[in-house]
Order: sequence, then structure tokens, then C-alpha cells
Amino acid sequence: MALKGRTAIRIGAVLAGLGALAWNQFHHGEQAAPPAASAAVTKAVPPAKPQTWTLGSLTLTACDLAQPNSGLSTAAWCADFPVPENRADPHSRTIKLKLAVLRSSAQVASKDMLAFLVGGPGQAATDSASQIAAMLQPLLAHRDVLLLDQRGTGGSNGLTCKDSADTAGPDDDSTFNAAKMRNAAAECLKQLSDRADPRYYTTTIATQDLEDVRKSIGSPQFDLLGVSYGTRMAQQYLMRYPDAVRSMVLDSTVPNSLALGEDFARNLDDALKAQFARCTAEPACKKQFGDPDQTLYQLRDALRANPHEVSFRDPQSYRTVKRVLNENSLASVVRMFAYTPATAALLPLSIDAAAHGDVGPLLGQAKILSADLAELMGSGMQYSVICSEDADLLAPRPQDADTILGTHMIDALGAVCSVWPKGTRPADFHQPLKTDKPVLLLAGQYDPVTPPRYAEEVAKGLPNARVLVFKGQAHSVMAVGCAPQLVQHFIEKPDPKTLDASCLDRLRPTPIFIDFNGATP
Repeated sequence: MALKGRTAIRIGAVLAGLGALAWNQFHHGEQAAPPAASAAVTKAVPPAKPQTWTLGSLTLTACDLAQPNSGLSTAAWCADFPVPENRADPHSRTIKLKLAVLRSSAQVASKDMLAFLVGGPGQAATDSASQIAAMLQPLLAHRDVLLLDQRGTGGSNGLTCKDSADTAGPDDDSTFNAAKMRNAAAECLKQLSDRADPRYYTTTIATQDLEDVRKSIGSPQFDLLGVSYGTRMAQQYLMRYPDAVRSMVLDSTVPNSLALGEDFARNLDDALKAQFARCTAEPACKKQFGDPDQTLYQLRDALRANPHEVSFRDPQSYRTVKRVLNENSLASVVRMFAYTPATAALLPLSIDAAAHGDVGPLLGQAKILSADLAELMGSGMQYSVICSEDADLLAPRPQDADTILGTHMIDALGAVCSVWPKGTRPADFHQPLKTDKPVLLLAGQYDPVTPPRYAEEVAKGLPNARVLVFKGQAHSVMAVGCAPQLVQHFIEKPDPKTLDASCLDRLRPTPIFIDFNGATP
């Protein structure tokens, strides 16, 4: 975020992670009227659909939001929304934000409006329109849904940089090189210099954009739905504009107090150990793979001593691909697998195969998963957020050195942020959220990046909140099982304490694959 979770990468990623949302496609087409049976028979021609819609002071135009890497699209209403890049300077350049509204099927929609805030940082909300429309279909019966590409993403002056010839591409898994990362960041800045000042692409300024949009569309109260990094955006918006919010759903929560990246290594190890413990507790799995955690670390140690080039067949093009496999690339691949229950269920099998010399299952599936991460590669907006909001709080963590992820995340962020321009951060930015607004927090039991303890931490300051932990699930759970119905019931009656969540008792972990035919009966 090749399996359902892959399609939701755009919604729930934190630093290039995968989500786990089911998806469906809504495609609206028109059919031509058939010819009349005879000259004496006439057929009524339906009136043309209106092409514009006035919402508050904003005029929107009928549009189709394309699904990336697909020929499919989702019907919506779109507009460009101009805002100053530097809000403190009246002479600042103007940038245009891309916004879209998924319109309710009701003749008169509810006065409150859903605002969906996606992950990353660096993802574009409008790119995930099809998944969001499918997930929120029950709520669309009565409510409109706002999708705003946050400044620096997608159609809102996206801060996307192309790799230069001497910087690492997505398949370059060479050993971590701080100088190379600094050079890549400097090259990215050079590419952006004529159209953006990266200091002004922070979460705080994005909340001001969202409030301006809200006022322009008639000042509805928002029901905020945030996933992953989007939960930071939701909390910050509520802190600044409490009267603008009716209710809030946080999925895979990022606490305000968290410096992004600080304990990702620990969280990944915790999730992997919990998943692998399922294997050692099942006789068939233990007989087949022994202790997958031990095998993973033995493979890591072997690659640390002897990184080498491997070949595998690309599962999409069927061409033979050569790639350097070392401890860093292994950590990256394993982390991707851990984001969804289906891919995590493949890990013991894939790790065992790699340990016996067959890297195809591990790297082939990773190639599929990484395809949807392209928009986050070279995302200047991601750098602007983290370097301005978190980097100065990241302390060295020598205790992570022997984990699978190691210290590479903090090392990489330190290298990039040493050259990236930094915006300002409010003094209370990292203060815990305190509100009596109704809040529903969703967490996956095996989330490798935003574990349930994060949701519990946020809930401490929320007297009108409830945490729901989804058994057997991982990152981004808003579309899992009966979750869409729970979200619907909560929005319609925002009382988390009385919400009947007993349907979650039916959730089960994805059975671990014993071979590529599946799990044991």
C-alpha cells in the first residue's frame, strides 16, 4: 500500500509503506439512444447532465479521476483552488491545489461532509478516488466526500523529482551511502527551484489550505477520515480548527508526539516476531520452516558478509532481472511484505526459499508491491514534512543496529535533511491531541509501522474516543471485513462508546502459506 493490499498503497503509506484496503471500481459511462423504430415514432431524449456544480462559492466541473497504472477512472466534480505558497508574504507565488468531490447520490446531501486524508507523506488523494469511493459507498448515499491533493502532491504542484544519472533508482540496492543521498536531495532541490520553495509544504500550512477550501464550499463541518500520515494531518487540523470538525476516524494512527522514523525498526521487528510466532505455534508450519525469525536473521547475516547479484524473473514482464541483494535490500523487501496480512503470510515460505538460493518468490512479489510506490520515490513533499517537523527530534538509536531495518531509516533521513530547506513548526505541534470530539481509532494487530499502542497513546487525551484493534490485520484497516459498516454507523451516530463492533470478532489472520498452493487445510 497481486493481492488486495497492493491497490491501497496510495491511501495508507507511511514512508513508502503499504495499506490494506479492498477496492472496487466505479466507472460511469453513457450509452447512445437507439434509433427510432419508424419515422412516426419519436423517442424522448434525456436532458443533458449538467457539467458544472456550484458548491458554496466554488464552481466545480464534471471530471473523471484516473486510477494510476490503469485505464479506469472515477466520476467526480473537480476544481483548481489557488492558494499563496508562502502565506506570510502577500507577494508570494500562487500555486493551484487540485480538489475533487465525490458527490452523494442523495437529492439533498447531509450538511456535514467527509474529508479523506491519505498517507505518505507524499500521496495524492485524487489518485485513490476509486478505492475511497468503494470503501465509503454506504456513506456516499447521504454525504459528499472531499478529496484534496495536499500541497506538494499529485495535481497540487507535486514536488516530484526524477533520478539523475548518478543517483539511486528503485532497483539500485547498493549499500547505504550518505553522500549519495545528500547529492540526490540537492539534485531534487535544483529541479524544483523554479516552481516551488520546499519550506512551505508542511502539514501545518496544508491545514490552512484545507480550512480555506472548507470555507469556499459553504463551511460544512467535516467528518475527518485519516489513514497513516493522514492521521497526523487530521489531528493537526482539529487542533487548529476545532469548530470545523464534527467527528474523526483515525486508521493506523500517528501520534502527534511521534517523530516519524524514530522507532520504525523496533515496530517492524515486533510485528515480524509476532507473525512468525504464529508459524512456530502451528505444527505443519514449524515442521516446514522451523523458526522463520531465526532463518531471516541467518539470511541477513549471510548477506551482510556476502552481498551479491541475483537473478529472478519479473512476474509482470517475465524478463530476467538482475539485482544486488544485500542486507539493506532484504530489509526493504521484508518491510513491504509486513504491511498486509496476505503478503505477511507468504514471508516464512519466501524467506525459506531465499535461504535455499531461490530469491524469485521474495523479490518477484516485492517487484509487484513496489510498483505502486513510484509516487513516493523522490517525493520532495515527504522531505519537506519530515525535515521540518521531525528530523531535529531524531536521536541516534544504537539499540536498533542489529534489527532487520537497522539504523538505515534515521541515517537516511539525517542525510537528506542536512541539505533540505526546513519550514517552521508550531511550538505545540508535537503536543498530544486533546479534544472531546467523537473519535474512532482503528489499528491492526500486526501493523509494522503504526502499532496499536500508538492508537492507545492518542486515545489517552480523548474522553470521547474508542480504539478498535483488528485481529490478524496489519497497516490500514478501514476497508477490512465489516470496517466500512462500522465507519458508516459511527459517522451517522458519532458515539464511539455505544458502537456495536462485535462483527470484528469474526476476523481471522490470513493462514500462513506452507507452499505456493496455500496453507494447510
